[in-house]
Amino acid sequence: MSDSVEAGVWVFNGSGGAFPSTVFTTILLAENWIAEHKLSGTLTWYPLNIAVYDWTIRAKCFYPHEDHQKTPEFIQRFSSAHAEHYHYENGCR
Repeated sequence: MSDSVEAGVWVFNGSGGAFPSTVFTTILLAENWIAEHKLSGTLTWYPLNIAVYDWTIRAKCFYPHEDHQKTPEFIQRFSSAHAEHYHYENGCR
C-alpha cells in the first residue's frame, strides 16, 4: 500500500522493544542497517502527516464499526497489517 506518490518513512522495531529503534526514508537504507547489525524485528512503512488509523479508513482497509474502535484508547494503539512491512531475523528478511 505504500505507493511511491505518498510520502512515508520506514520504521524499525526490534524484537522485544517497546519503541522504534530508527526511522529511514528508504527501505534500502533501512535494510542495509538491519543487515549490518544482524538485527531481528519488523520494518514497517508509515505514511507522513496522517495517522495510520485515518490512513486505513481513507484507503478503505478498515472502518470502525464498533463504538470502542472510535475511542482514544483504541486509536492511540492502532496499527495495521495493511501497511507494507517485513520481518527480519539476524539481519535477514
